[in-house]
Amino acid sequence: MAEQTFDLIVLGGGPGGYVAAIRAAQLGLKTAVVEREHLGGICLNWGCIPTKALLRTSEINHLLHHLPDFGFAAVESHFDLGKVVKRSRAVAKQLSSGVGHLLRKNKIAVFDGAGKLAGSQTISVTKDGKDIASLKAPHIILATGARARQLPGLEADGKLIWSYKEAMIPSVFPKTLLVIGSGAIGIEFASFYLNMGAQVTVVEVLPRILPVEDEEISAFARKAFEKQGMKILTDATVKRVSKAADSVTVTVELAGRSQDITVDRVISAVGIVGNVEDIGLERTGVKVERAHVVIDEYCRTGEPGIYAIGDITGPPWLAHKASHEGVICVEKIAGQNDVRPIDVLNIPGCTYCRPQVASVGLTEAKAKAAGHEVKVGHFPFIGNGKAIAMGEPEGMVKTVFDANTGELLGAHMIGAEVTEMIQGYTIARTLETTEVELMHTVFPHPTVSETMHESVLDAFGRAIHY
Repeated sequence: MAEQTFDLIVLGGGPGGYVAAIRAAQLGLKTAVVEREHLGGICLNWGCIPTKALLRTSEINHLLHHLPDFGFAAVESHFDLGKVVKRSRAVAKQLSSGVGHLLRKNKIAVFDGAGKLAGSQTISVTKDGKDIASLKAPHIILATGARARQLPGLEADGKLIWSYKEAMIPSVFPKTLLVIGSGAIGIEFASFYLNMGAQVTVVEVLPRILPVEDEEISAFARKAFEKQGMKILTDATVKRVSKAADSVTVTVELAGRSQDITVDRVISAVGIVGNVEDIGLERTGVKVERAHVVIDEYCRTGEPGIYAIGDITGPPWLAHKASHEGVICVEKIAGQNDVRPIDVLNIPGCTYCRPQVASVGLTEAKAKAAGHEVKVGHFPFIGNGKAIAMGEPEGMVKTVFDANTGELLGAHMIGAEVTEMIQGYTIARTLETTEVELMHTVFPHPTVSETMHESVLDAFGRAIHY
């Protein structure tokens, strides 16, 4: 088996890996990607993209049950679960094929197999237990991603207890469902199944759902979900799980008292861990802490010539963070002069539940904890003409400013399409915009984005419609 040489090898073809490879090719580096499963990684095949296809279906189902509100009369609707899943998988397949096309277009060598560090500047590639390639390069990027965390006694079994993967391809729709964990993944699945007609209970060990979000947004979200019929238990701990033939009984401890909840299925969404095993890190200077690779601001590990990007490096576990890290890493390797380290506070977070949640920067609590004197603005969707016209009056925008400098410290949103609007505040933070520029920005009317302007004005006592 002849050894093949490259300038750069990327281990993993997810949103971090394939973007890094394309940018490397653009900069003239001879590049290879090693991927053991599907190009596009978890995000494209089993995460971001197919879940959004499912959530779109649940939004439509919700609207179909509210047709009279818009002046329509129709016979009772029903859905075909097989077709719902099939559409989601087709969307993922289309985009995965698109990634393959982009890699070919950029003349990037793709190796289908499991890669492993095998000595200095070397990656061995195996497939079904057979050696298929030996690759050598002075620069190697680890982009192996992460997987669902498995808690003892709550391991996904593919039938009664699901991970995110099983939750995306159900063969039978559960009438009752319990979701353990209320982060973005747990809440998105809870929202999907609720809007498709299931009775959903969410169990969260922390005092509030969506715990990384601003407290006001978390409280607003909880109220909205409970209004929709979702049951939410916070400060709650799962103590025991008992399986029957086609149901699960979960014992939950809440306020010192235990209660048994019997459901058709359970989704475990209690975080993720980096894929650091079986990639040859043992004989290197790569440092691993809490199942994630430690890197510096340019994605360099403790081993010269080895870099890491994306979910394997820890939170925030976001595809757009992985892609941006890939670009930064490669541009630094190529000797670009204007490479800027990523600012984690300028990475927006989005949760595609109903109503949607999006944020960037510091929460009010964290801003105060960091020593800022703050000015806070709010604006409700009920005061926005477009939101009311759309039939989406439930929402809120919150902005947090430094009272002395006018710096936009953070922005937090809940409501229809806020995942599309948050980028406006993200750009503002990247440009180090103050309240002055935002106040003098003309927002189009009628749009939901006007709530963003009004929230800024409200922080400084100048709101027009509130």
